[in-house]
Amino acid sequence: MTTGLTPAAGFPAPDYRLPDAAHVGRVRLLVSDLDRSLRFYEELLGFRVLERDSSHVVLAPHGDDGALVELHARPGVQRSPSAGRLGLYHFAILLPDRAALGRILARLLERGVSPGMADHAVSEALYLSDPDGLGVEIYADRPRDEWQRRGRELLMLTEPLDTESLLTAAGGEAWSGMPRGTTIGHVHLHVGDLDRAADFYHAALGLDKMVWSYRGALFLAAGGYHHHLGVNVWAGSSAVAPDENEARLLDWELLVPEAADLSRLAASVEGAGIAVQRGDGGELELRDPWGTGLRVTSQARG
Repeated sequence: MTTGLTPAAGFPAPDYRLPDAAHVGRVRLLVSDLDRSLRFYEELLGFRVLERDSSHVVLAPHGDDGALVELHARPGVQRSPSAGRLGLYHFAILLPDRAALGRILARLLERGVSPGMADHAVSEALYLSDPDGLGVEIYADRPRDEWQRRGRELLMLTEPLDTESLLTAAGGEAWSGMPRGTTIGHVHLHVGDLDRAADFYHAALGLDKMVWSYRGALFLAAGGYHHHLGVNVWAGSSAVAPDENEARLLDWELLVPEAADLSRLAASVEGAGIAVQRGDGGELELRDPWGTGLRVTSQARG
């Protein structure tokens, strides 16, 4: 067992590799009731509304104008079924420190909400479902020099969370909303086949494999992170893509540093026979083999 990461950690993408600074941007969700969703994301979780009209809301942390979550609504949308769907398993809100995680845990418990909880060795996490049944993780990372690995593989576990220690870390301060420095740390998807997912996200998109022996799942990242993307086959062999009128993940965003990175990535995915559309701002729009949308955007645009 090795503590901490070295350049040898993980299994690199075979040809094109995403830049180390690549990371997840915003997620866009289709919801059935905008006001009800806002009561969850704004009032309970503590996001700040950046933009709002009758059919969509853009949410950000306090003290930061970086959009993290977009909620879109239209008539006829139904709550997501509890099982049997490909696409979103959860998206994960990364808090800047453990104290913030302790504060939101205290807030949830005070509101009578009992989240799922887990210690993943690299991070500590809380799990919720939004009003439409869409999965939400809220987590804080442990320092990278405390991460462990076996050979090249990063060690990730699912163990009980030390809630007493976490609540103590809050320092007696009340939760005051998503703090500056909050990001979307990763997205986790239900897929139909791990090998096909690896072909798409590892070999073509350029994410490195970081954890590959976790039962029924694969975790991938850029820059040695534990994962920017998780994929799993836990929905079962009969799982299908969401219906157009079901609440779901519309797409998620991957941010790369420079416009030139978009050209290199496009060449890689098109070389693998994957269709790519280019948006008006130069962003790349593509879909994985199960229809989940991904937008790749340069941080240097504009």
